[in-house]
Amino acid sequence: MTSNTYQVPCIFQQLQKNPASTAAPLKVTVPGSKSITNRALLLATLAEGVSTLRGALFSDDSRHFLKCIQDLGFEAHADESARQITVKGLGGALPRREASLYVGSAGTAARFLTAFLGVSTGVYHMDASEQMRRRPMAPLLNALRELGCEVVPGEAGGEGHFPFTLRGHGFQKDHIRINIDGSSQFLSALLISSCLCGRDFTTCVEGSHGMAYIEMTLKMMEQFGIRTHSPSPGTFLTRAGQRCRALNYAIEPDVSAACYFYALSPLLNIPVLVEQVHFDSLQGDKDFVNILVQMGCSAADTPQGILVVPPAGGKFSGVTVDMSACSDQAITLAAIAPFADSPTTITGIGHIRLQESDRIAAMAAELSRMGIDCREGSHSITISPGLPRPALVDTYDDHRMAMGFSLTGLRSPGIVIDNPGCCRKTFEGYFEVLDGVAQTLLNCCADSADR
Repeated sequence: MTSNTYQVPCIFQQLQKNPASTAAPLKVTVPGSKSITNRALLLATLAEGVSTLRGALFSDDSRHFLKCIQDLGFEAHADESARQITVKGLGGALPRREASLYVGSAGTAARFLTAFLGVSTGVYHMDASEQMRRRPMAPLLNALRELGCEVVPGEAGGEGHFPFTLRGHGFQKDHIRINIDGSSQFLSALLISSCLCGRDFTTCVEGSHGMAYIEMTLKMMEQFGIRTHSPSPGTFLTRAGQRCRALNYAIEPDVSAACYFYALSPLLNIPVLVEQVHFDSLQGDKDFVNILVQMGCSAADTPQGILVVPPAGGKFSGVTVDMSACSDQAITLAAIAPFADSPTTITGIGHIRLQESDRIAAMAAELSRMGIDCREGSHSITISPGLPRPALVDTYDDHRMAMGFSLTGLRSPGIVIDNPGCCRKTFEGYFEVLDGVAQTLLNCCADSADR
């Protein structure tokens, strides 16, 4: 791999020559969850006392979040070799009443810290990468205005986008309504910060996508001592008087990262086990395993982790599936869909047009570049079976485009990933791990042929 491109090793044909060589499961270890790491960072900041986060992810997103916490004056220390972060929380208080923060491209840092600071007291100058400047913030900023925060747009951005300045005056209301069509992170951000209100606080939601991430947020809040319940559909009530408690907290492996390797099972006709990923995970992307089962795989939760076994006969089916609960894996499914024996339609993903890239348009463009027939809808994409031709895949500076379409090249020759370094956002060692997986599988073939 060079710094600018990555030539995907096409290993499918070698594996097919000696299928017995891959009868034993491929075992993979992935880093900690980005979603859980960044939620835990904020909850630890709100807690009273020192929290230790074990198994934390270290990536661009989590490093930006950690740096922002440090820039606010919190004592927070990282030991990357031990995958551990310690944070001394102040029970919701802020060490600095004025600060300038840069969130990079981290959506969780952008939304979660904006909500926390917007309902606190102080002046905070917020900026982000060009990519994050394009992503929506208006629903959250408008909600904070209703709650009493002054939001002053920066000259370089525009209304509803980074950069901006927050002049917070604490909670001026005890209820808010938020639309999450653009991002479920708006709701997660307000729910976590609702414990600072000092009164019972009610959050009402419009929209329903990404609710798996809301469930993760609620469960993690409860683990840290804050219980929120839903008295009616779309309404969340956080009772006054609750306080976050400091924890020694274990972070799960990243199921989003695990799914790229689970997709190898039908793609390469091999069994795959990702260490310590289980069906009781807090992460909604575990539903991707169920999609692979619909395509003909089988799956079992073992003490070591979920094991996915390919379909008998090595052929897998296309599916029509609503991926609103695990939309980060829409690209993963699209990348292997051309090798199915029937079309695949992915629905419920309109919101991913507003993420790191317009992901529906990006999928359609790159599949078309490979000669694959696909049909783009406003909230969906349909992909027909076909043999991908060699192509340089534009990743749009989107980590999921880079990781997802690398899978295509493992089965079809000539696939090159442009700008593989964009994976630093969530999984900086992804291509090194992928190289290791490919080499392990090829070594198995060679060893089996020698016997």
